[in-house]
Amino acid sequence: MSRTTTMTVRVSGALSEFVATNVGEGGAYENVSEYIRDLIRRDKERAEREAFDRLKAELNHAFAAPEESYKPLTAAEVISRNRA
Repeated sequence: MSRTTTMTVRVSGALSEFVATNVGEGGAYENVSEYIRDLIRRDKERAEREAFDRLKAELNHAFAAPEESYKPLTAAEVISRNRA
């Protein structure tokens, strides 16, 4: 089930001016809520991209191991190893 979170954010000075230039007439966003949602979406995408890049690096490292470092295992051996 989707949950709604209400936030109160205070900005002043240069940050407030920057937000004002991006919201309303002439801005890229109709309102501050839309602007904040877009910032959160972009940050979420960045975090997901970084997690994927870490996983990709781990897999590249694992698959770069020399062929002779691999050893055949039975399903029972894998299950036993993972239970320990």
